[in-house]
Amino acid sequence: MLTSLLAVVPAPLEWSPTVGIIMIIANIIAIAFGKFTIQYPSAEPAAPAPNFFGGFGLPAILATTAFGHILGAGIILGLHNIGRI
Repeated sequence: MLTSLLAVVPAPLEWSPTVGIIMIIANIIAIAFGKFTIQYPSAEPAAPAPNFFGGFGLPAILATTAFGHILGAGIILGLHNIGRI
């Protein structure tokens, strides 16, 4: 049974610039989504340079980038599963 289970496991995904670009784009989309949907984007504690981070406070930065990484990982794994990357 173990050999048949191992036969269906896909090859591991290697990092490439395409994977990095997909993750960057996913984070940009998540930050843009957060910019329009977060009710209090500048909540305390403040970011070290709020203007650099679009006026976001630390909680909003962490929330949007965490969402961006989840979104990016899903896109990358989905594209790898269908054989596009």
